[in-house]
Amino acid sequence: MSHDLRAPLRAIDGFSRVLLEDYLSQFPPEAGRYLRNIFEGAQQMGRLIDGLLAFSRLGRQPLHKQPIDTADLVRQALNSVSDEQTGRQVEISLGELPPCQGDPALLRQVWVNLLSNALRFTREQNVARIEIGCLPRESGAPIYFVKDNGVGFDMQYAGKLFGVFQRLHSAEEYEGTGVGLAILQCIIHRHGGRVWAQATPGAGTAFYFTL
Repeated sequence: MSHDLRAPLRAIDGFSRVLLEDYLSQFPPEAGRYLRNIFEGAQQMGRLIDGLLAFSRLGRQPLHKQPIDTADLVRQALNSVSDEQTGRQVEISLGELPPCQGDPALLRQVWVNLLSNALRFTREQNVARIEIGCLPRESGAPIYFVKDNGVGFDMQYAGKLFGVFQRLHSAEEYEGTGVGLAILQCIIHRHGGRVWAQATPGAGTAFYFTL
């Protein structure tokens, strides 16, 4: 299915790229704008296919559980999203993060997705504030969290948050494929945990999860 979808997509992407690079000056401005829209649409379709493939593979990928230093894993994830902080004022607060048991590669993806989300949806803030930590508990599984002071969302739509290709904000406002949170939830469920969110429009979002 992936191969069949990519074949015509490569043609659209390739020929529109050639037109943009070699013939754009020969087009009227409006035609050039249409051509850019075609090219950008093909690029986005490629990203959607990649996201869908990543999501479908999760169900077949074996878990390799081992003891994990959660704080070190989060530092690795923060390093992965460092480019998203370039040119911005971002304050990141890192609290106590107890160790856990899980697949380090998959759980690293959980943290990368959460942090990337937080950075994306705080983009309009003069100072983006992101807090990473764990709720204090006397017993039971740790509840890890990532909180931000970003755009937030209306909790009446929270049920759509983890659906594939579900978006609570338009792609024009905030880029993305709408697959990241579905992948995150799948990983956490495979670890026997759960994930949920709390938010207020204009006042930020907090994601919580257990393993």
